[in-house]
Amino acid sequence: MMMLSSLLDGFASVKHDVSIQGLTLNSREVNPGDAFIALSGARQHGLLFADEAIKRGAVAIIFDPAYCEDVKFNQDQAVIFVAVEQLNARLGNIAGRYYDEPSAAMNLIGITGTNGKTSCSQFLGQALDDCGIIGTLGWGSWGALKTTQNTTPDALAIQAMLAGFKQEGKKSVAMEVSSHGLEQGRVNGITFKGVVYTNISRDHLDYHGSMENYVAAKLRLLAKPGVQFAVINLDDSYSTSILDAVPPKAAVWGTSLQGKQLENGETVFAKEIKQGLDGMQFDVCWRDHCRRVSVELYGDFNVENLLQVCGVLLAMGFSFDESVRRISNIKPVAGRMTRYGSESTPWIFVDYAHTPDALDKVLNGLKKHCPNRLWVVMGCGGDRDAGKRPLMGQIAEKWADRIVLTDDNPRSENSLQIIDEIRQGCTSNKIRVIQDREQAIKTVVREAEHQDCILIAGKGHESYQEINGVKNPFSDAEVVIRALQDIR
Repeated sequence: MMMLSSLLDGFASVKHDVSIQGLTLNSREVNPGDAFIALSGARQHGLLFADEAIKRGAVAIIFDPAYCEDVKFNQDQAVIFVAVEQLNARLGNIAGRYYDEPSAAMNLIGITGTNGKTSCSQFLGQALDDCGIIGTLGWGSWGALKTTQNTTPDALAIQAMLAGFKQEGKKSVAMEVSSHGLEQGRVNGITFKGVVYTNISRDHLDYHGSMENYVAAKLRLLAKPGVQFAVINLDDSYSTSILDAVPPKAAVWGTSLQGKQLENGETVFAKEIKQGLDGMQFDVCWRDHCRRVSVELYGDFNVENLLQVCGVLLAMGFSFDESVRRISNIKPVAGRMTRYGSESTPWIFVDYAHTPDALDKVLNGLKKHCPNRLWVVMGCGGDRDAGKRPLMGQIAEKWADRIVLTDDNPRSENSLQIIDEIRQGCTSNKIRVIQDREQAIKTVVREAEHQDCILIAGKGHESYQEINGVKNPFSDAEVVIRALQDIR
């Protein structure tokens, strides 16, 4: 509960004060005594739903005055309407104030990058005590996540989640921070103790327009208040730009698989990496310390992820031995190189790899694990950056011995057109098209031989397939399990 004037102090003038019981962006979720927040959206203005909010008991309408001239609504005199300029950008700060600045009470770690955000957040959720998680797979605690609509939820939802974590006594929060979330101000009003940069490569150019804009959006995380340390992948081609943007007072921790070292900062690196179908072994090193790690994970990119988690632990004051012990106990994440099969069947891996860089790293990593032929079943999502499609085909052809192109989430596009654009990056005859994804997976599992490895790429944890605006139930993992049962 808070007075409206206190909530909006410094953002707008409130002529008639009222006590606020809650905040909501959804008019259908208004409870008596709530303030309804009407944002200026890309498609429509929230004021269109003010009447419904009032009918449900809203006592105040906080709205963005931008682009509302043509919006017709009944300005009920019993309900207070307050205009807040640039409300989208200020919502995080307003919500943070309402929930008593929960991020300042915990160690909040923001994780950004093109690939690896989910794995790092889930790994940190396992490695840190009393740690909350917000990201692609949901929000909550490791092994008990509730669904979210976006990798980085809206600013009001995030503050509510953080308030819930604070009430539960969480000490830390690992949060994925997407470029969309940074560009749209969803993490405004949040205090970050540390930030992690996994890597930056081509993605979301349909939204950002260029790599320059995409990188600029990612770098905004370093400008957030409270950043005490940054963990940066030194092997990434954009690492210099990231290092240049680190605040002067923040400690810098680099990670590397290539022997790179920070001149002004700490470096955690790996060497002697060994890959097998039962997982990986490698030495993790810092200063003059080295310890051997064995984990049931796959691919050099997961060594990168574990090094970054180790960097966070060290930056937060854990000893080297304790940090290594904690990363040694990390378990796989659903839909991120999840392994199926046995000694008598092909080995099958389900992974979310849906960008050129992710596919390249996953296939390159699997090639080191695979004793026989490497297969890949893949497609590309519709209504997204079409320029990456031939690049994905080129990468698949580089690493895989057999390629089956199929539907991903076609959305509103013609799936065969998407597949044709992927094929434009290929020149060999080792490619086959099986448009139906379930049939493609079953066919490859049936045809693959003992000790072959199969990558089912692009959807990972997703439990649906989106076609023409409809999300049809579909799980790569469930199809794989059924396909293995058919051949046993």
